[in-house]
Amino acid sequence: MNARPARPRRPRGAEESLAAVVLGFESIIVFLGGLALYGLNQLPPGVAPWWGIIAGAVLALLMVATTGVLRHRWGIALGWFWQLILALGGFLVPALAVVALIFGAMYAYATIKGGALDRRNAQRADPATNGD
Repeated sequence: MNARPARPRRPRGAEESLAAVVLGFESIIVFLGGLALYGLNQLPPGVAPWWGIIAGAVLALLMVATTGVLRHRWGIALGWFWQLILALGGFLVPALAVVALIFGAMYAYATIKGGALDRRNAQRADPATNGD
């Protein structure tokens, strides 16, 4: 057996970890929301109900994919873009606005508080600033 030694994991900050958790759980809700759009036939007249499944599945996959790039500033911004897309869905189905509000608030907390924790931890780890 050719077992390669495990590559050490890249350290993840609090902002990246918390944002990934929020986007991961949100992706499940978005997918289920797409199924609900289809099942309840809640799309506007002229739009086939199966588009609800497609929209929910695609947005859910994009959110999951975004969790892999959250280490970059543009990855965090991309997560905000998905929050905006979900909020715009509230114009079609008002229940999506409630989901967008709840998860948008959680994403805001994750990115703001996580960023603050990362800055504090970086400051504590820097010997030039902590008096060691």
